[in-house]
Amino acid sequence: MATRERTQSVHSRKRGTGEVWDTAKVSPDIPNTAIAKSNKLPEGHIPSWIIEALYSESVAARLWYVATRAMGTASPPLLFPEYTGEDRSTYIYRDHDFWTSGFFPGSLYVLFERQVRYPRFSALNGNEPSITFNPTPHEIQLRHVCQWWTENLHSNAWKTDTHDLGFMVGPWAMRAWAIDRDAKAYNSLLTAAHSLASRYDSKVRSLRSWDVCVTKRYQFTDPSKDFLVIIDNMLNLDLLFWAARETSSRGLYDIAVAHARTTQRHHIRNDKTTFHVVNFDAKTGLPKAKFTNQGYSDESCWSRGQAWGILGFVQTFNWTGEKEFLDTARSLADYFITKLPDDGVPYWDFAAPITDSSPRDTSAAMIATCGMLLIYKALKDAKDEQSGKYLNGALKILAGTLAKFLNPPTLKFEVVKPSKESLQSVYADGGTVQSASDKQQPGLVVVEDLHLKTCGQKSADTILDGATINNYEYAPRRWANHGLVYADYFFLVVGNLLLEMGLVGGAVGALNF
Repeated sequence: MATRERTQSVHSRKRGTGEVWDTAKVSPDIPNTAIAKSNKLPEGHIPSWIIEALYSESVAARLWYVATRAMGTASPPLLFPEYTGEDRSTYIYRDHDFWTSGFFPGSLYVLFERQVRYPRFSALNGNEPSITFNPTPHEIQLRHVCQWWTENLHSNAWKTDTHDLGFMVGPWAMRAWAIDRDAKAYNSLLTAAHSLASRYDSKVRSLRSWDVCVTKRYQFTDPSKDFLVIIDNMLNLDLLFWAARETSSRGLYDIAVAHARTTQRHHIRNDKTTFHVVNFDAKTGLPKAKFTNQGYSDESCWSRGQAWGILGFVQTFNWTGEKEFLDTARSLADYFITKLPDDGVPYWDFAAPITDSSPRDTSAAMIATCGMLLIYKALKDAKDEQSGKYLNGALKILAGTLAKFLNPPTLKFEVVKPSKESLQSVYADGGTVQSASDKQQPGLVVVEDLHLKTCGQKSADTILDGATINNYEYAPRRWANHGLVYADYFFLVVGNLLLEMGLVGGAVGALNF
Protein backbone atom coordinates (compact mmCIF):
# COMPACT_ATOMS: atom_id res chain seq x y z
CA MET A 1 0.00 0.00 0.00
CA ALA A 2 1.27 3.46 -0.84
CA THR A 3 1.58 5.63 2.25
CA ARG A 4 2.43 9.18 3.13
CA GLU A 5 5.60 9.98 4.99
CA ARG A 6 5.27 10.15 8.75
CA THR A 7 7.66 12.77 10.09
CA GLN A 8 6.62 13.55 13.66
CA SER A 9 5.37 12.08 16.90
CA VAL A 10 1.73 11.10 17.28
CA HIS A 11 1.46 13.67 20.02
CA SER A 12 0.34 17.19 19.29
CA ARG A 13 2.39 20.36 19.51
CA LYS A 14 1.58 23.13 21.91
CA ARG A 15 0.08 26.01 20.04
CA GLY A 16 2.64 28.62 19.13
CA THR A 17 5.65 26.56 20.28
CA GLY A 18 7.76 23.68 19.11
CA GLU A 19 7.11 21.69 22.27
CA VAL A 20 5.39 18.35 21.98
CA TRP A 21 2.33 17.91 24.19
CA ASP A 22 0.04 15.01 24.93
CA THR A 23 -3.65 15.78 24.55
CA ALA A 24 -4.29 13.55 27.57
CA LYS A 25 -2.63 16.30 29.60
CA VAL A 26 -4.11 19.35 27.98
CA SER A 27 -4.23 22.26 30.38
CA PRO A 28 -7.81 22.99 31.46
CA ASP A 29 -7.28 26.68 30.81
CA ILE A 30 -7.29 26.23 27.03
CA PRO A 31 -10.86 27.52 26.65
CA ASN A 32 -9.92 30.67 28.58
CA THR A 33 -8.32 32.05 25.46
CA ALA A 34 -9.48 34.75 23.09
CA ILE A 35 -11.86 32.19 21.60
CA ALA A 36 -13.72 31.71 24.85
CA LYS A 37 -13.55 35.25 26.21
CA SER A 38 -14.02 37.48 23.20
CA ASN A 39 -16.12 37.89 20.10
CA LYS A 40 -13.23 39.72 18.44
CA LEU A 41 -11.31 36.73 17.15
CA PRO A 42 -9.88 37.54 13.71
CA GLU A 43 -12.40 36.09 11.31
CA GLY A 44 -11.28 32.83 9.80
CA HIS A 45 -8.46 32.32 12.31
CA ILE A 46 -8.47 28.89 13.88
CA PRO A 47 -5.60 28.13 16.29
CA SER A 48 -3.29 25.39 15.10
CA TRP A 49 -3.93 23.18 18.11
CA ILE A 50 -7.62 22.98 17.16
CA ILE A 51 -6.75 22.13 13.56
CA GLU A 52 -4.40 19.44 14.77
CA ALA A 53 -7.01 17.88 17.04
CA LEU A 54 -9.67 17.91 14.31
CA TYR A 55 -7.55 16.18 11.67
CA SER A 56 -5.16 14.15 13.80
CA GLU A 57 -3.96 10.69 12.95
CA SER A 58 -5.58 9.50 16.17
CA VAL A 59 -9.06 10.43 14.90
CA ALA A 60 -8.70 8.35 11.75
CA ALA A 61 -7.01 5.51 13.63
CA ARG A 62 -9.77 5.34 16.24
CA LEU A 63 -12.47 4.98 13.57
CA TRP A 64 -10.39 2.36 11.79
CA TYR A 65 -9.87 0.52 15.08
CA VAL A 66 -13.61 0.13 15.64
CA ALA A 67 -14.47 -0.46 11.99
CA THR A 68 -11.98 -3.23 11.31
CA ARG A 69 -13.16 -5.29 14.26
CA ALA A 70 -16.16 -6.19 12.08
CA MET A 71 -14.05 -7.16 9.09
CA GLY A 72 -13.06 -10.66 8.11
CA THR A 73 -16.43 -12.14 9.03
CA ALA A 74 -18.79 -14.07 6.78
CA SER A 75 -21.39 -11.30 6.64
CA PRO A 76 -21.60 -7.52 7.21
CA PRO A 77 -22.47 -6.10 10.65
CA LEU A 78 -25.96 -6.29 12.11
CA LEU A 79 -24.96 -4.51 15.31
CA PHE A 80 -23.84 -0.88 15.37
CA PRO A 81 -22.01 1.26 17.96
CA GLU A 82 -24.04 3.68 20.07
CA TYR A 83 -22.39 4.69 23.37
CA THR A 84 -19.61 3.62 25.73
CA GLY A 85 -20.49 1.60 28.80
CA GLU A 86 -19.48 1.98 32.41
CA ASP A 87 -15.79 1.95 31.55
CA ARG A 88 -16.39 5.01 29.29
CA SER A 89 -14.19 3.23 26.79
CA THR A 90 -15.88 0.30 25.03
CA TYR A 91 -18.86 0.68 22.71
CA ILE A 92 -22.26 -0.79 23.49
CA TYR A 93 -23.91 -1.93 20.25
CA ARG A 94 -27.50 -1.74 19.00
CA ASP A 95 -29.47 -3.61 16.35
CA HIS A 96 -29.19 -2.39 12.77
CA ASP A 97 -32.72 -0.94 12.83
CA PHE A 98 -32.09 1.21 15.92
CA TRP A 99 -32.25 4.94 15.23
CA THR A 100 -28.52 5.58 15.75
CA SER A 101 -27.32 2.87 13.36
CA GLY A 102 -26.43 5.29 10.57
CA PHE A 103 -23.99 7.42 12.54
CA PHE A 104 -20.93 5.16 12.73
CA PRO A 105 -21.04 4.31 9.00
CA GLY A 106 -21.71 8.02 8.48
CA SER A 107 -18.48 8.78 10.34
CA LEU A 108 -16.58 6.40 8.07
CA TYR A 109 -18.03 8.16 5.04
CA VAL A 110 -17.10 11.58 6.46
CA LEU A 111 -13.54 10.28 6.78
CA PHE A 112 -13.75 8.91 3.22
CA GLU A 113 -15.05 12.27 2.00
CA ARG A 114 -12.12 13.97 3.69
CA GLN A 115 -9.61 11.61 2.13
CA VAL A 116 -11.07 12.07 -1.35
CA ARG A 117 -11.68 15.81 -1.24
CA TYR A 118 -9.05 17.03 1.23
CA PRO A 119 -6.25 14.44 1.31
CA ARG A 120 -3.84 16.79 3.09
CA PHE A 121 -6.10 16.68 6.14
CA SER A 122 -6.85 12.94 6.27
CA ALA A 123 -4.35 12.20 9.03
CA LEU A 124 -2.49 15.21 10.31
CA ASN A 125 0.33 15.01 12.81
CA GLY A 126 1.97 18.19 13.96
CA ASN A 127 1.55 21.92 13.69
CA GLU A 128 1.83 22.47 9.97
CA PRO A 129 -0.55 20.49 7.74
CA SER A 130 1.48 21.42 4.70
CA ILE A 131 4.54 19.49 5.86
CA THR A 132 3.28 16.76 8.16
CA PHE A 133 1.53 13.65 6.92
CA ASN A 134 0.73 10.25 8.30
CA PRO A 135 -0.11 6.93 6.71
CA THR A 136 -3.81 6.32 6.22
CA PRO A 137 -5.84 3.44 4.81
CA HIS A 138 -5.83 3.31 1.04
CA GLU A 139 -8.89 4.79 -0.63
CA ILE A 140 -9.90 1.35 -1.88
CA GLN A 141 -9.74 -0.07 1.64
CA LEU A 142 -11.73 2.80 3.10
CA ARG A 143 -14.39 2.49 0.40
CA HIS A 144 -14.70 -1.22 1.12
CA VAL A 145 -15.08 -0.64 4.87
CA CYS A 146 -17.76 1.99 4.23
CA GLN A 147 -19.71 -0.35 1.98
CA TRP A 148 -19.27 -3.30 4.36
CA TRP A 149 -20.70 -1.33 7.27
CA THR A 150 -23.70 -0.12 5.28
CA GLU A 151 -24.69 -3.30 3.47
CA ASN A 152 -27.32 -4.23 6.05
CA LEU A 153 -28.66 -0.71 6.49
CA HIS A 154 -30.36 -0.34 3.12
CA SER A 155 -33.35 -2.28 4.42
CA ASN A 156 -34.06 0.49 6.94
CA ALA A 157 -35.19 2.72 4.09
CA TRP A 158 -38.48 0.80 3.97
CA LYS A 159 -39.36 1.43 7.60
CA THR A 160 -42.53 3.48 8.10
CA ASP A 161 -42.72 3.10 11.89
CA THR A 162 -40.08 5.74 12.66
CA HIS A 163 -39.25 9.35 11.86
CA ASP A 164 -35.51 8.70 12.27
CA LEU A 165 -34.85 7.74 8.66
CA GLY A 166 -32.80 10.87 8.13
CA PHE A 167 -30.44 9.65 10.85
CA MET A 168 -30.53 6.00 9.83
CA VAL A 169 -29.87 6.52 6.12
CA GLY A 170 -28.76 10.09 5.46
CA PRO A 171 -25.29 10.27 7.10
CA TRP A 172 -23.83 7.51 4.92
CA ALA A 173 -26.06 7.26 1.85
CA MET A 174 -25.87 10.95 0.89
CA ARG A 175 -22.08 10.76 0.89
CA ALA A 176 -22.04 7.41 -0.89
CA TRP A 177 -24.00 9.06 -3.69
CA ALA A 178 -22.08 12.33 -3.67
CA ILE A 179 -18.64 10.71 -3.68
CA ASP A 180 -19.14 7.50 -5.66
CA ARG A 181 -22.51 7.93 -7.39
CA ASP A 182 -23.57 4.75 -5.58
CA ALA A 183 -26.88 3.83 -7.21
CA LYS A 184 -27.94 1.55 -4.37
CA ALA A 185 -27.48 4.38 -1.87
CA TYR A 186 -29.43 6.71 -4.16
CA ASN A 187 -32.34 4.31 -4.29
CA SER A 188 -32.30 3.88 -0.52
CA LEU A 189 -32.39 7.65 -0.04
CA LEU A 190 -35.44 8.03 -2.26
CA THR A 191 -37.17 5.07 -0.63
CA ALA A 192 -36.42 6.42 2.85
CA ALA A 193 -37.77 9.85 1.92
CA HIS A 194 -41.09 8.40 0.83
CA SER A 195 -41.23 6.18 3.91
CA LEU A 196 -40.73 9.27 6.06
CA ALA A 197 -43.31 11.25 4.12
CA SER A 198 -45.89 8.55 4.89
CA ARG A 199 -45.83 9.80 8.48
CA TYR A 200 -47.11 13.25 7.52
CA ASP A 201 -50.55 14.33 8.70
CA SER A 202 -52.31 17.14 6.86
CA LYS A 203 -54.35 18.19 9.92
CA VAL A 204 -51.32 18.55 12.19
CA ARG A 205 -49.20 19.70 9.24
CA SER A 206 -46.31 17.72 10.65
CA LEU A 207 -44.51 14.39 10.52
CA ARG A 208 -45.29 12.07 13.40
CA SER A 209 -42.14 11.47 15.44
CA TRP A 210 -43.05 8.70 17.88
CA ASP A 211 -45.94 6.28 17.68
CA VAL A 212 -45.77 5.68 21.44
CA CYS A 213 -43.87 7.14 24.39
CA VAL A 214 -43.61 5.69 27.90
CA THR A 215 -41.72 7.04 30.92
CA LYS A 216 -42.08 6.62 34.69
CA ARG A 217 -44.27 9.73 34.68
CA TYR A 218 -46.51 9.44 31.60
CA GLN A 219 -47.39 7.14 28.75
CA PHE A 220 -48.85 7.65 25.30
CA THR A 221 -49.71 4.38 23.62
CA ASP A 222 -52.65 5.18 21.33
CA PRO A 223 -51.60 6.86 18.06
CA SER A 224 -55.25 7.39 17.17
CA LYS A 225 -55.45 9.92 20.02
CA ASP A 226 -51.93 11.31 20.34
CA PHE A 227 -49.65 12.71 17.65
CA LEU A 228 -46.17 13.18 19.15
CA VAL A 229 -43.65 15.51 17.51
CA ILE A 230 -40.14 16.14 18.85
CA ILE A 231 -37.70 18.94 18.04
CA ASP A 232 -35.17 16.32 16.84
CA ASN A 233 -37.36 15.69 13.80
CA MET A 234 -36.10 18.92 12.21
CA LEU A 235 -32.94 17.02 11.22
CA ASN A 236 -34.89 14.52 9.14
CA LEU A 237 -36.16 17.24 6.81
CA ASP A 238 -32.81 17.21 5.03
CA LEU A 239 -33.74 13.83 3.56
CA LEU A 240 -37.08 15.14 2.25
CA PHE A 241 -35.55 18.25 0.71
CA TRP A 242 -32.81 16.20 -0.95
CA ALA A 243 -35.33 13.78 -2.47
CA ALA A 244 -37.59 16.65 -3.52
CA ARG A 245 -34.72 18.19 -5.46
CA GLU A 246 -33.64 14.92 -7.02
CA THR A 247 -37.14 13.97 -8.21
CA SER A 248 -38.66 17.44 -8.66
CA SER A 249 -41.27 16.47 -6.08
CA ARG A 250 -43.27 19.47 -4.91
CA GLY A 251 -45.13 17.18 -2.50
CA LEU A 252 -42.02 16.17 -0.55
CA TYR A 253 -40.82 19.78 -0.49
CA ASP A 254 -44.14 21.05 0.84
CA ILE A 255 -44.22 18.40 3.59
CA ALA A 256 -40.78 19.45 4.80
CA VAL A 257 -41.66 23.15 4.80
CA ALA A 258 -44.98 22.53 6.56
CA HIS A 259 -43.27 20.51 9.27
CA ALA A 260 -40.68 23.23 9.80
CA ARG A 261 -43.35 25.90 10.16
CA THR A 262 -45.37 23.78 12.60
CA THR A 263 -42.25 23.23 14.69
CA GLN A 264 -41.47 26.93 14.48
CA ARG A 265 -44.93 27.77 15.74
CA HIS A 266 -45.35 25.23 18.54
CA HIS A 267 -41.91 24.11 19.76
CA ILE A 268 -40.31 27.52 20.27
CA ARG A 269 -41.16 29.66 23.29
CA ASN A 270 -41.17 33.44 23.34
CA ASP A 271 -37.74 33.47 24.99
CA LYS A 272 -36.38 31.38 22.07
CA THR A 273 -35.98 28.21 24.07
CA THR A 274 -37.43 24.95 22.79
CA PHE A 275 -39.89 22.37 24.00
CA HIS A 276 -38.71 18.84 23.42
CA VAL A 277 -42.11 17.20 22.74
CA VAL A 278 -45.42 18.59 21.53
CA ASN A 279 -48.42 16.27 21.63
CA PHE A 280 -51.10 17.16 19.10
CA ASP A 281 -54.66 15.91 19.13
CA ALA A 282 -54.68 13.35 16.34
CA LYS A 283 -58.27 14.20 15.44
CA THR A 284 -58.19 18.02 15.49
CA GLY A 285 -54.51 18.65 14.74
CA LEU A 286 -54.27 21.11 17.67
CA PRO A 287 -51.55 20.94 20.34
CA LYS A 288 -52.73 19.66 23.71
CA ALA A 289 -49.52 19.21 25.74
CA LYS A 290 -45.87 20.27 25.67
CA PHE A 291 -43.26 18.51 27.77
CA THR A 292 -39.83 16.87 27.90
CA ASN A 293 -38.62 13.34 27.47
CA GLN A 294 -34.90 13.94 27.97
CA GLY A 295 -34.48 17.34 29.62
CA TYR A 296 -34.63 18.56 33.21
CA SER A 297 -38.29 19.58 33.21
CA ASP A 298 -41.18 20.39 30.90
CA GLU A 299 -40.34 24.09 31.02
CA SER A 300 -36.58 23.80 30.87
CA CYS A 301 -34.34 23.98 27.79
CA TRP A 302 -32.71 20.65 26.96
CA SER A 303 -29.44 21.62 25.30
CA ARG A 304 -29.40 18.95 22.60
CA GLY A 305 -32.99 19.82 21.67
CA GLN A 306 -31.91 23.45 21.26
CA ALA A 307 -28.97 22.26 19.13
CA TRP A 308 -31.25 20.13 16.93
CA GLY A 309 -33.32 23.25 16.37
CA ILE A 310 -30.32 25.40 15.42
CA LEU A 311 -29.02 22.93 12.87
CA GLY A 312 -32.43 21.88 11.56
CA PHE A 313 -33.65 25.41 10.87
CA VAL A 314 -30.46 26.60 9.19
CA GLN A 315 -30.51 23.49 6.98
CA THR A 316 -34.11 24.30 6.11
CA PHE A 317 -33.05 27.83 5.20
CA ASN A 318 -30.32 26.45 2.95
CA TRP A 319 -32.89 24.37 1.06
CA THR A 320 -35.63 27.00 0.85
CA GLY A 321 -33.87 30.36 0.94
CA GLU A 322 -36.66 31.61 3.24
CA LYS A 323 -35.17 34.07 5.71
CA GLU A 324 -37.65 33.21 8.46
CA PHE A 325 -35.90 29.90 8.96
CA LEU A 326 -32.48 31.54 9.17
CA ASP A 327 -33.85 34.04 11.68
CA THR A 328 -35.20 31.19 13.79
CA ALA A 329 -31.86 29.38 13.70
CA ARG A 330 -30.10 32.58 14.73
CA SER A 331 -32.43 33.21 17.67
CA LEU A 332 -31.93 29.66 18.95
CA ALA A 333 -28.17 29.99 18.53
CA ASP A 334 -28.14 33.34 20.32
CA TYR A 335 -29.79 31.74 23.34
CA PHE A 336 -27.39 28.78 23.21
CA ILE A 337 -24.36 31.08 23.18
CA THR A 338 -25.58 33.21 26.09
CA LYS A 339 -26.12 30.10 28.24
CA LEU A 340 -22.70 28.58 27.67
CA PRO A 341 -20.49 28.24 30.76
CA ASP A 342 -17.10 29.92 30.72
CA ASP A 343 -15.39 26.81 29.39
CA GLY A 344 -17.71 26.65 26.38
CA VAL A 345 -19.13 23.14 26.90
CA PRO A 346 -22.92 23.10 27.39
CA TYR A 347 -24.53 21.35 30.30
CA TRP A 348 -27.15 18.74 29.38
CA ASP A 349 -29.95 21.19 30.19
CA PHE A 350 -29.65 24.97 30.43
CA ALA A 351 -32.09 25.20 33.36
CA ALA A 352 -30.84 22.25 35.43
CA PRO A 353 -29.10 23.02 38.74
CA ILE A 354 -25.33 23.13 38.35
CA THR A 355 -23.14 21.13 40.68
CA ASP A 356 -19.66 19.67 40.43
CA SER A 357 -21.19 16.49 39.00
CA SER A 358 -23.65 18.07 36.56
CA PRO A 359 -23.42 16.27 33.21
CA ARG A 360 -22.29 18.07 30.08
CA ASP A 361 -23.33 17.05 26.60
CA THR A 362 -20.67 17.01 23.91
CA SER A 363 -23.25 15.80 21.39
CA ALA A 364 -25.22 19.02 21.93
CA ALA A 365 -21.93 20.89 21.62
CA MET A 366 -21.01 19.39 18.24
CA ILE A 367 -24.52 19.63 16.77
CA ALA A 368 -24.75 23.30 17.77
CA THR A 369 -21.27 23.93 16.37
CA CYS A 370 -22.36 22.55 12.99
CA GLY A 371 -25.43 24.77 13.05
CA MET A 372 -23.48 27.90 13.97
CA LEU A 373 -20.97 27.30 11.20
CA LEU A 374 -23.80 27.08 8.68
CA ILE A 375 -25.34 30.28 10.07
CA TYR A 376 -21.93 31.96 9.75
CA LYS A 377 -21.66 30.87 6.13
CA ALA A 378 -25.18 32.06 5.28
CA LEU A 379 -24.58 35.47 6.84
CA LYS A 380 -21.10 35.77 5.38
CA ASP A 381 -22.49 35.08 1.92
CA ALA A 382 -25.09 37.81 2.55
CA LYS A 383 -22.32 40.18 3.75
CA ASP A 384 -23.98 40.44 7.15
CA GLU A 385 -21.60 41.96 9.72
CA GLN A 386 -23.01 39.70 12.43
CA SER A 387 -21.59 36.57 10.80
CA GLY A 388 -18.47 36.52 12.98
CA LYS A 389 -20.56 36.15 16.12
CA TYR A 390 -21.59 32.66 15.07
CA LEU A 391 -18.13 31.61 13.94
CA ASN A 392 -16.74 32.68 17.30
CA GLY A 393 -19.56 30.90 19.11
CA ALA A 394 -18.78 27.72 17.21
CA LEU A 395 -15.05 27.99 17.94
CA LYS A 396 -15.66 28.64 21.62
CA ILE A 397 -17.71 25.46 21.91
CA LEU A 398 -15.20 23.49 19.83
CA ALA A 399 -12.21 24.69 21.85
CA GLY A 400 -13.84 23.88 25.16
CA THR A 401 -14.98 20.45 24.02
CA LEU A 402 -11.54 19.52 22.72
CA ALA A 403 -9.81 20.77 25.86
CA LYS A 404 -12.04 18.88 28.27
CA PHE A 405 -13.43 15.86 26.47
CA LEU A 406 -11.11 14.79 23.64
CA ASN A 407 -9.95 11.27 24.42
CA PRO A 408 -6.14 10.96 24.44
CA PRO A 409 -4.36 9.91 21.23
CA THR A 410 -3.78 6.28 22.09
CA LEU A 411 -3.74 4.92 18.55
CA LYS A 412 -1.67 5.55 15.46
CA PHE A 413 -1.04 3.88 12.14
CA GLU A 414 2.17 1.98 11.68
CA VAL A 415 3.68 0.96 8.37
CA VAL A 416 5.11 -2.55 8.36
CA LYS A 417 7.28 -3.67 5.46
CA PRO A 418 6.86 -7.31 4.41
CA SER A 419 9.56 -9.69 5.57
CA LYS A 420 11.53 -11.92 3.23
CA GLU A 421 9.44 -14.85 4.35
CA SER A 422 6.22 -13.08 3.41
CA LEU A 423 7.42 -12.15 -0.06
CA GLN A 424 6.76 -15.48 -1.67
CA SER A 425 5.86 -14.22 -5.14
CA VAL A 426 8.00 -16.94 -6.64
CA TYR A 427 9.15 -17.26 -10.22
CA ALA A 428 11.28 -19.69 -12.21
CA ASP A 429 14.69 -18.65 -13.46
CA GLY A 430 16.52 -21.34 -15.38
CA GLY A 431 14.62 -24.02 -13.50
CA THR A 432 15.39 -22.47 -10.07
CA VAL A 433 12.53 -21.29 -7.87
CA GLN A 434 13.43 -18.11 -6.06
CA SER A 435 11.74 -15.74 -3.66
CA ALA A 436 10.87 -12.33 -5.08
CA SER A 437 12.95 -10.80 -2.33
CA ASP A 438 16.09 -12.54 -3.54
CA LYS A 439 16.32 -10.85 -6.87
CA GLN A 440 15.36 -7.56 -8.41
CA GLN A 441 12.44 -8.34 -10.69
CA PRO A 442 11.20 -5.69 -13.12
CA GLY A 443 7.68 -4.63 -12.34
CA LEU A 444 7.64 -6.20 -8.87
CA VAL A 445 5.81 -3.92 -6.39
CA VAL A 446 6.46 -4.53 -2.71
CA VAL A 447 3.34 -3.38 -0.88
CA GLU A 448 3.70 -2.13 2.66
CA ASP A 449 1.09 -3.14 5.23
CA LEU A 450 -0.71 -0.76 7.57
CA HIS A 451 -1.31 -1.68 11.18
CA LEU A 452 -2.66 0.07 14.25
CA LYS A 453 -0.34 0.63 17.17
CA THR A 454 -1.42 1.52 20.69
CA CYS A 455 0.46 4.19 22.58
CA GLY A 456 0.87 2.80 26.06
CA GLN A 457 -2.70 2.69 27.39
CA LYS A 458 -6.13 1.30 26.64
CA SER A 459 -7.83 3.10 23.79
CA ALA A 460 -11.38 4.43 24.05
CA ASP A 461 -13.62 3.56 21.12
CA THR A 462 -14.95 7.12 20.82
CA ILE A 463 -13.19 10.32 19.87
CA LEU A 464 -15.04 12.39 22.48
CA ASP A 465 -16.22 11.71 25.99
CA GLY A 466 -18.69 13.72 28.07
CA ALA A 467 -21.97 13.11 26.23
CA THR A 468 -25.40 12.59 27.79
CA ILE A 469 -28.08 10.49 26.11
CA ASN A 470 -30.83 11.05 28.65
CA ASN A 471 -30.72 12.48 32.16
CA TYR A 472 -34.45 13.05 32.60
CA GLU A 473 -35.53 12.20 36.14
CA TYR A 474 -38.41 10.02 34.94
CA ALA A 475 -36.68 8.32 32.03
CA PRO A 476 -36.84 4.52 32.01
CA ARG A 477 -33.05 4.63 32.03
CA ARG A 478 -30.59 7.51 32.52
CA TRP A 479 -27.25 7.74 30.68
CA ALA A 480 -24.67 10.49 31.24
CA ASN A 481 -20.91 11.05 31.01
CA HIS A 482 -20.03 8.67 28.20
CA GLY A 483 -18.84 8.54 24.62
CA LEU A 484 -21.62 8.71 22.04
CA VAL A 485 -21.57 7.82 18.37
CA TYR A 486 -23.39 10.91 17.14
CA ALA A 487 -21.17 13.24 19.18
CA ASP A 488 -18.26 11.80 17.18
CA TYR A 489 -20.18 11.99 13.90
CA PHE A 490 -20.92 15.68 14.25
CA PHE A 491 -17.36 16.32 15.46
CA LEU A 492 -16.15 14.87 12.16
CA VAL A 493 -18.73 16.88 10.21
CA VAL A 494 -17.43 20.04 11.88
CA GLY A 495 -13.97 19.25 10.52
CA ASN A 496 -15.26 18.82 6.98
CA LEU A 497 -17.43 21.94 7.19
CA LEU A 498 -14.39 24.02 8.14
CA LEU A 499 -12.51 22.60 5.15
CA GLU A 500 -15.43 23.17 2.80
CA MET A 501 -15.76 26.77 3.94
CA GLY A 502 -12.06 27.41 3.39
CA LEU A 503 -11.53 28.25 7.07
CA VAL A 504 -8.55 25.91 7.31
CA GLY A 505 -5.57 27.03 5.26
CA GLY A 506 -5.19 25.53 1.83
CA ALA A 507 -8.47 23.64 1.75
CA VAL A 508 -10.81 24.23 -1.17
CA GLY A 509 -13.65 22.36 -2.78
CA ALA A 510 -17.04 21.05 -1.74
CA LEU A 511 -19.38 18.17 -2.40
CA ASN A 512 -22.84 18.77 -3.79
CA PHE A 513 -25.36 16.55 -2.06
